[in-house]
Amino acid sequence: MSLKLNILLLIAAVWASCTTSQSIDSLELSEAIRLNQVGYLPEGAKVAILLSEESVDGFFVWDVVEKAVVFEAKAKELEMETLSGQRAWRLDFSALSESGTYEIGVPGLGKSYPFEIGENVFGNLAGASLKAFYFQRASVDIPREFGGTWARSMGHPDTLVRIHPSAASATRPSGTLVSAPRGWYDAGDYNKYVVNSGITVGTLLSLYEAYPAFFAKQRLNIPESGDGVPDILVEIAWNLYWMLAMQDPMDGGVYHKLTTARFEGLDLEPREAVNQRYLVQKSTAATLDFAAVMAQAARVYKAFSPEDAIGYQKAAEKAWSWALEHPEVYYRQNELNDAFDPDISTGAYGDQNLDDEWVWAAAELFVSSHNLNYWEVLQRAELDYRLPSWNQVKWLGFYSLIRHEKSLPQIPAEWMSTLKINLVTAAKSYQNGAQSHVWLSPMGAEPKDFIWGSNAVAANQGILLLEAYRLNGEDGFLQGARANLDYILGRNATGYSYVTGFGSKTPLHPHHRLAVSRQDLPPLPGFLVGGPNPSQQDGCDYASKVPDESYVDDACSYASNEIAINWNAAFAYLVNAIQATEELPE
Repeated sequence: MSLKLNILLLIAAVWASCTTSQSIDSLELSEAIRLNQVGYLPEGAKVAILLSEESVDGFFVWDVVEKAVVFEAKAKELEMETLSGQRAWRLDFSALSESGTYEIGVPGLGKSYPFEIGENVFGNLAGASLKAFYFQRASVDIPREFGGTWARSMGHPDTLVRIHPSAASATRPSGTLVSAPRGWYDAGDYNKYVVNSGITVGTLLSLYEAYPAFFAKQRLNIPESGDGVPDILVEIAWNLYWMLAMQDPMDGGVYHKLTTARFEGLDLEPREAVNQRYLVQKSTAATLDFAAVMAQAARVYKAFSPEDAIGYQKAAEKAWSWALEHPEVYYRQNELNDAFDPDISTGAYGDQNLDDEWVWAAAELFVSSHNLNYWEVLQRAELDYRLPSWNQVKWLGFYSLIRHEKSLPQIPAEWMSTLKINLVTAAKSYQNGAQSHVWLSPMGAEPKDFIWGSNAVAANQGILLLEAYRLNGEDGFLQGARANLDYILGRNATGYSYVTGFGSKTPLHPHHRLAVSRQDLPPLPGFLVGGPNPSQQDGCDYASKVPDESYVDDACSYASNEIAINWNAAFAYLVNAIQATEELPE
């Protein structure tokens, strides 16, 4: 190639860069470009979606620091429209792998929010998703050293909790005062519920079991950091301490919840919310969830605190014995209120089908003890896949069995093979669904995904895909999990990154008493809000009833904008596992 031609090509390239530079400066922010507002891993897929009724030719990616175009490509129109009928275009920049801070520009239409590409792009988010549990701690001050701007005084010591008449026994008559401190506030309210703590702790313990090397080095800046125990386990132990106090020491049954009779005012800080708190009725659901969690904790904490591990195992076995003697004690709040005073109107978590709880508890007890009595329950279980939720916990146990397969020679190979096939088949179904709708994520392939806590549906789908990836190493499963993270962080029908404090357009008014009571501060970071929910049970003012757009950033909206520990646990699993897989590939 001649020197003259080289010079001409260089001049052309510089001219193109300069003209694009001028256009990026002139472009206004466009929320029509939907993308992961936190960023992308260097070697992963990188896709944004543009909503535009006008035809779109190409797009470019702009390096914010270097002030230069680093990537250009054609936009591809998608065959599908959004659920609200909008025309959409795929902007694929997967070939860009250099670390940096970028924006997407579409000539004549606008530019995107900034985002990053980097190997540790999800590191801060991963930590914040777990640090969120520290902010939910009851019975302790959150000092500035660890809470920063969100430091607060202690609330709810829970050392004088009253036995509700529904929970009365010969050794603990109605009105007896007991102590049940610590634990995490359940959601936007200040109560503590065993059933929801169950799936929360089970999910987090499973996360640790799957990626122990990653958590050996993660630091969350909590008071116990650096004491030789991984921070994630220290934080979980705060809630385990409370859960142990929810077990009746006489018979092993577990109280369903620790609660006020009614929800405290939305604008009250923890220290201001001082109404009487009660231990309410024992239930089989709470007792089995407790048994599962304690059995799992027994094996996880054995290497760090053998004495605690022994106590967890004994508590699990005692709870199992109570459940065997009381297999159908359901929590039915309306019936309870007809029989006892005061009436209880806080979260019910009233699961009326306990088949899955028996499976989960039996699985965790079997893994930890190898006692074949628990296998007798498991071998009768239905092996069909069910996405986990607070009232569907069967696959928490099955995930554990698969994870510990090598130490369980008692399980017939054919039975385990069927379990794995069902897991992978379900994962493939979600993976395939990602190509059926505009947002190109497993989440949202079916309108039924949009329920109360739909963002947790996205996170739990991601966990399934990650489990499938761990089983067979198929990269498509990992990419599917990452696509659901893209969905949560902004590539969705509302354009919100649904995690407080992460992204450019995030929830500012979550239904969260810790946030509403401190409106002079931004919301606490790292919390996943519930997400689109077309049922709109709260009666707030929504802009749309389209399933994937049915969200409002308003503290009024407990149906779409509340936070909850079980949702955050699923999200923490998703983002920490994705980051761990990047840092410590198998």
